Amino acid sequence: MVEVYPAASLRSWRLDRRGYKQPARPDVLGHLVDDLLTAAAWLDCGAHEEAIRRSHDVLDAVIAAMTARAAVRGQTLSPGEADLAAARTEGWIAIPDSPISQLL
Repeated sequence: MVEVYPAASLRSWRLDRRGYKQPARPDVLGHLVDDLLTAAAWLDCGAHEEAIRRSHDVLDAVIAAMTARAAVRGQTLSPGEADLAAARTEGWIAIPDSPISQLL
């Protein structure tokens, strides 16, 4: 199990996440999806791309899956010595520490 904050993953991948959840600004969501697909050229959303472009919740699910993949591959930040005790009881938010292009 991996705990993910999509905005933190987007920030670590240097993708502009500001405003993508605002329903009045669907253009921002579309631009973010464009940027994500450019940065992760290996990502093939197929028939689901339109759903990702329509819903920030669907995009968040994709980002969460990508971040979980990064965690499995050892490409997320690990808790430091000072954070280990809290991480064992509270959990740890997976934040990618590798470029998105390396998740393939």
